[in-house]
Amino acid sequence: MSESAAKPVFLVDAYASPVAIKIDGRASFMNCSCLRDFFTEMIRQGKTRFVVDFRQCASMDSTFLGVLAGAALELRKLEPPGSLIISRVGPRNLELLRNLGLHRLLVVDNGETAPGVEPAGAQALVCSAPRTELENARMVLEAHENLVNADAGNQSKFQDVLTFLKTRVDQG
Repeated sequence: MSESAAKPVFLVDAYASPVAIKIDGRASFMNCSCLRDFFTEMIRQGKTRFVVDFRQCASMDSTFLGVLAGAALELRKLEPPGSLIISRVGPRNLELLRNLGLHRLLVVDNGETAPGVEPAGAQALVCSAPRTELENARMVLEAHENLVNADAGNQSKFQDVLTFLKTRVDQG
């Protein structure tokens, strides 16, 4: 395995307040199921405030963005509502967030002074056992449904993906 393939993409500090997540590299459907599970577990444990540091985020895809949208939607359901801050977002990633309407769902701070995860307090987020193709299809479908729930305008953008994934999941 190459060094870059072994390098963790998500560094987390579950004990920070807010819970801190740092993206280091490419955030995509290939690696974001771990992050989805992390958000789920942290919310289950009563954590309601999160910050995601995008300074080292090389790129992201719609599945990853759907995972963020899903976490933000869950946090909004809490009483009082939780928060998900996206910090140190570069121009390209900010454009992606805005194109999908996520800037209205997340707190976006693209300033250089926004909080981030420092390597000393962060640990690599480790995925559990590999998922099956069907489990991955369900996760990707859920992420894209989150994007539509976040902004109805995303329905037309992802209609083909949603149809394909629903068919795949229904076939088992």
